[in-house]
Amino acid sequence: MAKRALLVGCNYPGTEAELRGCVTDVMRMYDLLTQRFGFEGQDIMIMVDTDDSCLQPTGANIKWALNRLVATSEDGDVLFFLYSGHGTRLPAQIGDDDETGYDECIVPCDMNLISDDDFQAIVNKLSSGVALTIVSDSCHSGGLIEAATEQIGDSYNPQGEPEVDPFQFGEVDSVEAGHEEIENYDDESGGTKEVCTGEDVLKVKSKALPLGTFMDILRYRIGNRDVEVGSIRHTLYDTFKEDSSSKVRSFMQERSVAHEEESQFLQAEQGEIDDGDAYAQPEETYGEAKRVTDMAVLVSGCQSHQTSSDVRPSSDPAYGALCNAIQTVLASVEPNQPISNRYLVTEVRLLLASQGFTQQPGLYCTDENAEAPFIC
Repeated sequence: MAKRALLVGCNYPGTEAELRGCVTDVMRMYDLLTQRFGFEGQDIMIMVDTDDSCLQPTGANIKWALNRLVATSEDGDVLFFLYSGHGTRLPAQIGDDDETGYDECIVPCDMNLISDDDFQAIVNKLSSGVALTIVSDSCHSGGLIEAATEQIGDSYNPQGEPEVDPFQFGEVDSVEAGHEEIENYDDESGGTKEVCTGEDVLKVKSKALPLGTFMDILRYRIGNRDVEVGSIRHTLYDTFKEDSSSKVRSFMQERSVAHEEESQFLQAEQGEIDDGDAYAQPEETYGEAKRVTDMAVLVSGCQSHQTSSDVRPSSDPAYGALCNAIQTVLASVEPNQPISNRYLVTEVRLLLASQGFTQQPGLYCTDENAEAPFIC
């Protein structure tokens, strides 16, 4: 049995979307995997965008590494993937059968989005008997594996947790004594506030990447000032070609077919081609039905409509709220005592709520894996 992992942290240094804790999350998770869960250092691949000596966490590199991780696995292997960074979502294409109505995406350092469909395609390649745990400390991460069974999510409300504003780090109330929101922190990329927690002051920034900020960074990286809301998918495809998300490639293929059909229609109207050819219907094909492997577990930083938080204390290193909560809960349990995925996520949710965070982590997997040990 092999244990292998891919750890990705994107801080986006030097950009208006810069985060502070994502690389720290990677390094702390590396220590956790090697010291508690028996992973060997040589079996853990690290991608961070703050060290040029590392393989950079671009969209193409992340997908390559994930596919390699899955393709080289065998029955009994344990795989782990951590992503800490920005998340975003785009409205789903018209006619797309998407449970949330959006394409939930993670945001690699080059802005080459990786969508929920990309993750599902990778998960569906898992061999029988291979366990994969995904932890995504990012915004809108609850929808990253489409059609996965929700074990803890929107419908789960332990001890009557209050409803919250899903789009920002919310007001701090009904939490432990000494927690209070004091003022907004000056950061135009959105969602950053200062929160007093006893003797410390936390600078808390949303990991949601506003669409305008995403377009600004993309314009800068590709040297094209003409990127607009209606041309994002076109621009991503023109820039990254076959390395772009499957959702982007699918969109471009559909547009190409629609353009060809429109061209044929106009030619038929003008008598340039036979009417029968213009209105001929393509043969109907039936692809394989979507499936989500029984061996995958997703621990999300928040629900699909919520944002996750990047936290910068006044003294200690910054961190992602989800990753830090996972570390805290595991540290409270004896190293040789396994805890279930359900127990971990439940405790993480309660801990974050007690600290004043409104994000609600989720658990998406089969009933059996919900009760299985975390990183089994």
